[in-house]
Amino acid sequence: MPEFNLNSKIKLADHVISKDSPVYIVAEMSANHLQDYNRAVEIIHAAKEAGVDAIKLQTYTADTITIDSDKSYFQITGGTIWDGTTLHKLYQEAYTPWDWQPKLCEVANSLGLDCFSSPFDSTAVDFMEQMNMPAYKIASYEITDIPLIRECASKHKPMILATGVALESDIRLAIEACLQEGNKDIILLKCVSAYPTPYEDVNLNMIPTLASEYGCIMGLSDHTMGSAVAVASVALGARMIEKHITLKRADGGPDGAFSMEPEEFAELVKNVRIVEKALGKSEYKLTPVQETEREGARSLFIVKDVKAGEVLTRENIRSIRPGNGLPPIEFDNVLGKVATHDLFRGEPLKYEDFKEG
Repeated sequence: MPEFNLNSKIKLADHVISKDSPVYIVAEMSANHLQDYNRAVEIIHAAKEAGVDAIKLQTYTADTITIDSDKSYFQITGGTIWDGTTLHKLYQEAYTPWDWQPKLCEVANSLGLDCFSSPFDSTAVDFMEQMNMPAYKIASYEITDIPLIRECASKHKPMILATGVALESDIRLAIEACLQEGNKDIILLKCVSAYPTPYEDVNLNMIPTLASEYGCIMGLSDHTMGSAVAVASVALGARMIEKHITLKRADGGPDGAFSMEPEEFAELVKNVRIVEKALGKSEYKLTPVQETEREGARSLFIVKDVKAGEVLTRENIRSIRPGNGLPPIEFDNVLGKVATHDLFRGEPLKYEDFKEG
């Protein structure tokens, strides 16, 4: 039994997300606007053309997410694409100006896209509430910030929790914090906080494991290159996919190197929809097409004329295509029986065509 009794259907704006619903596809803008408002608008239009369901922002400033310090704690190291700078400098370059965000939401909504964000402190939560955003995405590094999670959950909107750096205990504590606020609308995103993520580190098989353990709707926040991993996640139960989008990787920016271009995003969406159709249902039942094609399966036919009273043998009865005669499993039972009337080559064998000898 799952550890928690979470909602199996979640309403996010006009979408219902469940194990039976279409995959909800989110384009993460992040820093790919490159501090150009018009480029941000262009990204939203490109996301719409690609076929996504939502655009996601990030609501912070360099000073709300960290402090300006050159101490070693704040230096970015460890082989990331951002090595050599400080957290504060990175976030100064990457943040989305707050005065843009209401306007960007209006643009997205006018195109039929949902727009929500990741908050990183209480001021961001208040600002998102002013914009009436329909969901809260908790970024991977914030999953240990239980006060922030509790504040977001108290707004009683869907909670989307990325698990990129989470221990099992972190996931449990985050879910418990939501439940303590009376919020059961929780989606867990399998995630690896490496940019880009090596394929061998993704561990997509954790998606059904987490779904079984916590009884929640699962998704994927994907930082790998290409669309293969995201598309494969659908077959393992992901009902939400989040990927970064940019106009061109060559344009640069803090997240550009691992973001998808619009044409690639459109291909991802197309392939996700194909996989959804191909997965179908889990019960064993022939489709109408299979029922029709089954008529082409093998069956027992007369392959040599047989006179009334003659014995049916391997020489005059065979299992061949198509499937209009008796099933092949009857072959041994038919041998040695006697024809009740004249039988002609090319006719399907039926029960009334023979009797005991």
